[in-house]
Formats: sequence, structure tokens, C-alpha cells
Amino acid sequence: MARRPSRRIVLILAALVSLTAVAHAVQSTPASTPRRQNPAVDKVLADAVARGDVPGIVAMAVDRSGVIYQGAFGLADASTGRRLEIDALFRIASMTKAVTSVAAMQLVEEGRLRLDDPADKYLPELAKLSMFEAFDSKTGTYKVKPATKPLTVRHLLTHTSGLGYNFTSPIVRDFKPREGEKYTAGPLLFEPGEQWMYGTSTDWVGRLVERFSGKGLEEYFQQRIFGPLGMMDTSYNVPAGRRSRLVPVHRQQADGKFAPDSVQPPVAVPRPIGGGGLASTAADYTKFLQMLLNGGTLNGARVLRAETVGLMGQNQIGNVNVRALKTAMPERSSDFSFVADGRDKWGLGFLISVDGHPGKRSPGSLSWGGINNTYFWIDPTRGIAGVILMQFLPFADEKALGVYDAFERAVYRAAGVNSPGA
Repeated sequence: MARRPSRRIVLILAALVSLTAVAHAVQSTPASTPRRQNPAVDKVLADAVARGDVPGIVAMAVDRSGVIYQGAFGLADASTGRRLEIDALFRIASMTKAVTSVAAMQLVEEGRLRLDDPADKYLPELAKLSMFEAFDSKTGTYKVKPATKPLTVRHLLTHTSGLGYNFTSPIVRDFKPREGEKYTAGPLLFEPGEQWMYGTSTDWVGRLVERFSGKGLEEYFQQRIFGPLGMMDTSYNVPAGRRSRLVPVHRQQADGKFAPDSVQPPVAVPRPIGGGGLASTAADYTKFLQMLLNGGTLNGARVLRAETVGLMGQNQIGNVNVRALKTAMPERSSDFSFVADGRDKWGLGFLISVDGHPGKRSPGSLSWGGINNTYFWIDPTRGIAGVILMQFLPFADEKALGVYDAFERAVYRAAGVNSPGA
């Protein structure tokens, strides 16, 4: 009969098995394991929640090789006490515009769309547009005339089309067409190319993508952008199995506390638009940002050519400047105080910061946000990008912008990167 091994041998063998397992686990972890936590950055975000500035935050930053910070703080739902998790789903609203712009530039690369072509060449709905000649804010009476300059694809991508939003323009807010009149688009607020005005331009870019691809935006984005980048949590229509991760849009109450708004964005979007509507996570959206940092590629998947990404980050509006708009609907948006009035420029889908910001992004950095106080920036010079996701109205809330600013500064300090002041 074989002798049974001694207890000492059994213990040694068990230890060796355990060490082998640990070694295997270490070896199977990628060498570029992201540096995900930083106490100083954590404190900035946790303190904002503790002060009651915001109900909750998920934030993430990346460099060209991977994630350098991620954190989740506060509540996903103030009415139930549900805590925010790092994989929470946020309605990113106008952060959709950057995705739509990338899709349009894919079509430009393929030669199917040209930036300086008249938009009505592809979308007859944009032919023979009218422009406001006069508008009386007291009575709502108005006078229109034909626009004399052609509206181009470039105008749509740069918000120089003359189209506005009801929260950025009191004219758009108050305009009611006379009986028998119908305006598929507009009337325009100015001749195309003459000014910058944030509005519905990217909705029409989305229609261009659909027209040329023969696919709805949801399908196109999934096949050409989200799938290749591994953005599995980003969509217009949120699947039933993921809806428990959605963060409701909040409002601050008279007592200073936050509560879910009475009107929530739909979980199903039958007719997606290019200007907004996506739900996403911080992890997904930073993959999109990292792709842009890396000149259009991520993990072997090429979404755009490097020269196309470079073009998107260049001034496309010439001597026209981006204005820091006054809100026309304070309940939806505060003033656009985050814009350097008259100094910032616009590329093909992004705000361009012409000035450097001490302790923050470099000159030439790209950024934008979504109406529920979600924001991102891309700093190609320093190779850093970040996203901060909150979920409450109004947009550009002073305290939300303060948290955004503090987060960005903390990321640069933690990364040990000196960003130039000018």
C-alpha cells in the first residue's frame, strides 16, 4: 500500500499551488494596468458631493495608453438613496454631437460627402431657406426673407448655419409660425457662415449620415463606431437589462436638496437625432476620447484617419468667434460662462480653447458637454482627456462647472503634467 504524504508535504504542496495561482494571476494582468485611484482627485469629487453642490459624480481620465483615474461618488437617485457605481448610465445629451461628427467625417473620408457642398445637394429639405429680417419680442410678429448664402455641410458641423435652440435664442424660443406657414428648418437667425450660434445643426448632420449610409443612427453608430471601440454600453435605446443602471435627471429643490425631475428622457428613442439622445458610461465615452487622442485608432480598431482627426481639431470658422451665450431658458440652461467669449473657436464637432489655462488644458484643446451637466475635454498636446458625468439641470450650473474645473486641475496635478498657461 502506498504511503500517505505527511501533513508537512501537503502544506508545502498547497502553498506551491497557491503561489502558482497568484503568479498566473499577476502574469495575466496586462502590463498597462490602469492607475485608477488617486486620493487627491477622490477628495475633490467627494467634497463636492458632501457640500451638496451636486447629487453624484462619475469621473474618468485617460492618457494615450489607458485609464489614469476613475471614481464614483454620491447618489444615482436621490429619491431612493441608490449609490452611484462606476458603470452607471448617463444621458449624455449633446456629447452625442461629437459622435455624429465623427460619423460624418467617416463619410467625408470615403468621398461620399464634401464639407463645402451645399447641404441641400444631399438634403432637399434645406433648400430655399428663409431668414429672419425682423422679430418683435413683445408681439411675436416677424418678417422673413430668403437667405442669400448657401448653407454648407461645414456650416452644419460648426454651428455657423444660422440655426439655434430655444434655450440659446429668445427668437427661436418665442417664434410661432403664422397659419399656413411651415418651416422644416429655421427660419435662420443670420446668413450661413456669418456668426456662431449653438443650435440644431448637428441634427441635420445626423440626417446626412442616415441618407448616405442607408441606416438609422443607432445601427450606424453601433457598426462603425461603438462596436469597433468596444463601447458596449452606449446606445440611444437602453436595453431593459441595463435600465436599472440609468441615472435619473435631477433638479435642486427650494431646500437645496436634489430630487429627480418630473420629466425624464425616454429610455426608448424611436427616431434618434444627431444632436443628442445617447446614453453612455464614463468608461465607454473615454474610449471614444482615447481614440481621438490616438489619431483615430484604439486597440487595433481604426475609426478615422489621423489627418481627419487633426482636421476636426482645427479652426473651421475663420474670423468668426464662439460667443458666451446668454440663456433664453434659465430653467434648462445657465449662461454659457464656460466659453471664452469671442476668443474660442470651433472645429468639426468640438469647441477649441485658443487660450491655455494654468493648471489645466493646453491651447488647442477640444471640449463640449451635455445639457444634464456632462462634460469632456481632449488635450492632444499633453495627451490627456477626461469626462465628468453629473445628471441634473440646469446646464452650465455654476457649482457643476466648479466641480468640473477642480476635477480637471486635480487630474493634471495627479498626472504630474505641467499644462501651459498660454
